This record gives sequence, structure tokens and C-alpha cells, in this order.
Amino acid sequence: MKTQLMKTSVKGALVALLVSAGLLLLVAGTQSSRAGSSVGQGMGFSCTDATIRGTYGIQMQGTGPVPPPVGGSQTLIGVVKRTFDGRGNFTQVDNIHGSVTGWTPDRPGSGTYHVNPDCTGSTQFQPAPGAPVIEERIVIVDGGSQLYSVTVSPLPTMVSTVAKRIDPGQED
Repeated sequence: MKTQLMKTSVKGALVALLVSAGLLLLVAGTQSSRAGSSVGQGMGFSCTDATIRGTYGIQMQGTGPVPPPVGGSQTLIGVVKRTFDGRGNFTQVDNIHGSVTGWTPDRPGSGTYHVNPDCTGSTQFQPAPGAPVIEERIVIVDGGSQLYSVTVSPLPTMVSTVAKRIDPGQED
């Protein structure tokens, strides 16, 4: 009788242990998929130009060249309101402050962008006629609700940005 009771208790404990381990693995898998926000190739979500459709508020900081005749470099900070159309074009208004050149208020502009399936991408923007094209590399996170970028061209410019979607835009 004692042997039968011990066998039943051991089987019950083993079943409880297996169920607990299964639940633990299920919960851990759910948590890890949330941590990566299910964005990017191999994670069940592929990005396109439409992933970043809408308006973003952007904070930027870094360094850039000081125009001639002064020359040299300066610290740059700024805020940008940029609207992506979901088809590879954007418009923006920026307010940039340089430590040497001062404030450039409400400068309108436009550019193009491309998003890769792995949720990386690039933008191209010409701030003024005759000015060099500014090229950024971007990473899309949190299903497109946020972007991170770094300026890769022109060479003397070293700026990074953090962007958050403030309006998802209208469907056509």
C-alpha cells in the first residue's frame, strides 16, 4: 500500500513539475517576444516604407561644420517635425541651433526615404538649394512608433536623432 501511494505521489509530482516547466517556457517565450517588440526579419514582422507612415517628433544633437569664412565645427541641437507619406517621401519643419551659427527657425524641407525588410533604412534631405545632401541611416523600433538615426553624410556632420510617432497619418 505504501509503495502504491509513493508511486502515485511521485507521478503526481512529476506531472506537476512538467506542467510548471511548460508554463514557465511559455511565459518566457511571450516575454522575450515583447522585449524585441516583434519587429524585424525573423521575428514575424517585415518593414516597408509604409511602416513609418505618419508624423514624428524628432530630437537631434551632434556636431556639424561652420560655414565659411569662419570654418571649423560647432555643436548642433534641434527639433524636427517630419511627416512620412508611406511611399518614400517626407516633408519636415526643423528648428536647429548651432553653437556658432545660432538659431535657424522653422526651416521647411523635404526628402526621400527607403525602408528595408529588416527595419533599417535611409533618408536623403537637401536643407537648402546648393547645400550638400544630408543622408541618414535609420532603425525602426516598436512597430514603427519610434526611429533612431545617425547622419552618415556629409562627412563632417555627426548627428544622431531619436524620433517618436505623434500622428499615424491618414489612409488614402
